[in-house]
Amino acid sequence: MSETYQVNLAKWHEFVQSQGQKVALLSEILAEQVTFRSPVVWTPQEGKAITMRYLLAAVQVLEDFKYHRKFTGDNSVVLEFTARSGETIIKGIDIIQFNSENQIIDFEVMVRPARALQVLGAAMGERLAQKSLV
Repeated sequence: MSETYQVNLAKWHEFVQSQGQKVALLSEILAEQVTFRSPVVWTPQEGKAITMRYLLAAVQVLEDFKYHRKFTGDNSVVLEFTARSGETIIKGIDIIQFNSENQIIDFEVMVRPARALQVLGAAMGERLAQKSLV
């Protein structure tokens, strides 16, 4: 992973730790043509605006969010995480791919167990239904 990817990955971590308060960081590191792949929605979500909406909602509904391990490739990183939604413990991974401008072009989330996916889907649905996330 190049130094520039490391910088943008650090910005991603800073955004997550801010629980969505540093929206400008997210906007800076996402490419305009980014694709978001939700563990709940089958169809990939295309574009920066919808991806920002999903990621902002996620950092707001996931409690006690913590990354544990990182696996890197030439232009990608996989981050293993745990979180909580109410009493339900969520385990998952974020698969992030960068383009040549070092912006995120693909963000895929996988979650387990099935109960956690159901709880997360319901919480995200409620949050995304709100007109404003900030």
